[in-house]
Amino acid sequence: MSRSVHGGRHELGQNFLRHLPTVDTIVRLVRRTEGPILEIGAGDGAITRQLAALGRDVRAVDLDEHRVRRLRRRLPSVSVVQGDALRIPLDRPVVVGNLPFHLTTPILRRLLTDGSWSEAILLTQWEVARKSAGVGGHTMLTAQTAPWFGFALHGRVPADAFRPKPGVDGGLLTIVRRREPLVDPAERADYEQFVRAVFTGRGRGIGEILPKRRRAALKDAGIPPSALPRDLSPSQWAALWHG
Repeated sequence: MSRSVHGGRHELGQNFLRHLPTVDTIVRLVRRTEGPILEIGAGDGAITRQLAALGRDVRAVDLDEHRVRRLRRRLPSVSVVQGDALRIPLDRPVVVGNLPFHLTTPILRRLLTDGSWSEAILLTQWEVARKSAGVGGHTMLTAQTAPWFGFALHGRVPADAFRPKPGVDGGLLTIVRRREPLVDPAERADYEQFVRAVFTGRGRGIGEILPKRRRAALKDAGIPPSALPRDLSPSQWAALWHG
């Protein structure tokens, strides 16, 4: 295949999924959802073909114009579009994607701040998936967005499942937009600044890091003063904010 005008595999971050059990798990998770599907990073169509078989409206996006042409020929029932995951409209209720590993964080940030989608099923680097789901501690990004989104981990995907083989394992992550936010969306910018200040603040535990006026909320939220910001649950963060 000819080289894309956007670069070769390394520039495009292409690691194609070849692991049928993982494809089956992704499709099983998609079956639980409703409505039209947007697939990010369709590649050679390993996931796209199975999504098309669901009989739902599927739009598949890829940056590589050559793969887009091939998928259009192979899957005429799918709307295959050439586009950049950092710019395409996120306007379908279900988002599916084997995300380019080098773009995982910017794509996640965009998903969590843009679009009208309801559920996302994403294949990312293992560490990103694990930390996003709060296994071993939350990241600042997930703490900032958890009042509006729920995160869940659905397994580790070995590097051998991809071709070419990447240097790290993958992880299967789902994100669901909360129907009842834990914090008023109108307060989101201020809330995110609050979380950032706590994550970057000085102290040996949350009891020392928090501003004095908020420390009284620790007991009501069931948070020990020695806890670290990464240890707090979404409901505990919301309790501190409202306190």
